Amino acid sequence: MTRLTGSALRVTVFVGENDIWHHKPLYSEIVHRAHAAGLAGASVFRGIEGYGASSLIHTSRLLSLSEDLPVAIVIVDSEERVRAFLPQLDELVTEGLVILDDCEVIRYVGRESREGKGGEPGRKGKKSL
Repeated sequence: MTRLTGSALRVTVFVGENDIWHHKPLYSEIVHRAHAAGLAGASVFRGIEGYGASSLIHTSRLLSLSEDLPVAIVIVDSEERVRAFLPQLDELVTEGLVILDDCEVIRYVGRESREGKGGEPGRKGKKSL
């Protein structure tokens, strides 16, 4: 398990949800590559409205025809590990925005495995009372 506290670097990647990399969603490829690179974590957030360099507004409003909503992929890890991952983002993101922010990790804790602790093997979730 990766330990992460204190100073860190956050990379946020803004792309369209319909952006594709080799027949799969670009956001999914970014998350899987971050995982394979051993980065501390990655999350994908779907926007409800936005525009970028093309100046086309994409929205989820009912009367809109747009389905290519904005997506943000957020990855946090040490500066060294994030910067080592940037060449992969350079390869993947041909349209979009990639930004870096310094941040401070206050708490980074995963769920414990319940195997060997009296729980059901591999079962995830909270304990029931």
